[in-house]
Amino acid sequence: MATETKTKTANYTEAQVAYIVEKYAELGNDGLEDIAAALGKSVRSVRSKLVREGAYVAAPKAPKVAKDVGPSKKELLNDLEEILGFDVTGFTGATKPALQSLIDRLSA
Repeated sequence: MATETKTKTANYTEAQVAYIVEKYAELGNDGLEDIAAALGKSVRSVRSKLVREGAYVAAPKAPKVAKDVGPSKKELLNDLEEILGFDVTGFTGATKPALQSLIDRLSA
């Protein structure tokens, strides 16, 4: 029984790796598509190679902006309980807009 050793074929030559790293340093994340097109590779492949080479810097994510959604469901249930004068635990499955609509109708 002969033992076969598999050799791994490289997807990128040393020259291609040097080109990718050089162009990425010059163009940044905006140039990934151009680099990939020049080499006939996918953007994902080029990005992965840059990560393995330690050259890739992820684009900063936009900060999440908290939106004002009004009172919480718990606050709405407390308001409803004050208006009705009895326990409203059964309404916990209702949506916030439905609770707000009910409160508005009862308050009018």
